[in-house]
Amino acid sequence: MGFFYLTSAIISEVFGSTMMKMSTMTHNKLPILGIVIGYILSFYLLSLTLVSIPLSFSYAVWSGVGTALTAIVGFFLFKEPFNWKIAGSIGLLIFGIVLMRL
Repeated sequence: MGFFYLTSAIISEVFGSTMMKMSTMTHNKLPILGIVIGYILSFYLLSLTLVSIPLSFSYAVWSGVGTALTAIVGFFLFKEPFNWKIAGSIGLLIFGIVLMRL
């Protein structure tokens, strides 16, 4: 169940980050509600994760995978740059997470 909570926390965090970018692109203040909901839900789910998964691993996965997915969302939704440095950095994040689990 811990990995389900962790995955949901990551998705919520990426949603909140995406809404943060959306809030800069519109005069509508509705994305701000998405930021608040996304981050509150993310932190709540992350706290549930800690019942069964150690803090060090949970936080590394949450922040690392969240960062990687946010970069991918930025590329596809907002046409932000994505080059070999970014791809390599995401690869290093994943490598580090795998090493922590061994």
